[in-house]
Amino acid sequence: MKILGIESSCDETAAAVVEDGTKILSNIIASQVEIHSRYGGIVPEIASRQHLLSVIPVVEQALSNASVTPDGLSAIAVTNGPGLAGSLLVGVNLAKALALAWDLPLIGINHLEAHIYANWLGEDTPVFPLLALIVSGGHTDLVLMSNHGELLLLGRTRDDAAGEAFDKVARMLELGYPGGPAVERASREGTPRYHLPRAWLKGSDDFSFSGLKTAVVRLAEELGISTMPHPNSVAADIAASFQRSVVDVLVTKTTAAANRHGVKQVLLAGGVAANELLRETVVRRLPTPVLVPDPVLCTDNAAMIASCGYFHLLAGKVAGWDLDVIPGLKLG
Repeated sequence: MKILGIESSCDETAAAVVEDGTKILSNIIASQVEIHSRYGGIVPEIASRQHLLSVIPVVEQALSNASVTPDGLSAIAVTNGPGLAGSLLVGVNLAKALALAWDLPLIGINHLEAHIYANWLGEDTPVFPLLALIVSGGHTDLVLMSNHGELLLLGRTRDDAAGEAFDKVARMLELGYPGGPAVERASREGTPRYHLPRAWLKGSDDFSFSGLKTAVVRLAEELGISTMPHPNSVAADIAASFQRSVVDVLVTKTTAAANRHGVKQVLLAGGVAANELLRETVVRRLPTPVLVPDPVLCTDNAAMIASCGYFHLLAGKVAGWDLDVIPGLKLG
């Protein structure tokens, strides 16, 4: 079965065709990074307008690259939350129109669940029960998955998500946008010489990165980085120290949860899963096998939406024409 996936939850306009939930036939992504970089962050109104301009050409390109016509599709899957309301509306309304015009089932997809399914698009098939660590700009979640459609949220961030903390630290250190790749680049030139706090929240699988962010601000002020004639090397050391702290917390808490629940595999997911230090550390430190998607499948894309949609379709989870966007959609 071939599923057309559409993703427009934030600032990436994407469409993909995936066969049987595992084989990518096409995966088109129109990025808005260059547009939003001049503002230092995503402007929701601009994002939604850009989706309107890009979404139909992106869908057409995805169908063309996959050599698929509408009568060769089995369903249309689309992100309906969480995300920016205006951005989500563009994708959902187009998906509803196409499903109606082409007489195809419509499937609403939780963006966070779809991130997990990026792991079904690699060479190895995930094995249940598994633990998924979803780390993105807006979310940091630990999810226990016993089967398709059976997800239990074990923990989430209580304040800043890991990716959000990366963005804020990059901004205060003037490293550039987007923050995650900028901090990672700077870290390669620095040494993690500063000990920054780790919020363990003992007895809980939740995360907290607000205190770490505040500690970075205070450290930068104490060092007088804003008045230094050549602050790049100091900023790189701070970035490396910050990144080490985030990765340490993510991997340690994931390891503890994996051991406690006796899972067979751990999956990484979300934009921060593209971070090299996180990928290397989680594979090295976890006692269970770890699956990590290709970097292009960690960030927002439609192939993961189509993959997730395939398994929803198998379970008969089809949406009605009243499918609406849910900006604050939760997992579990």
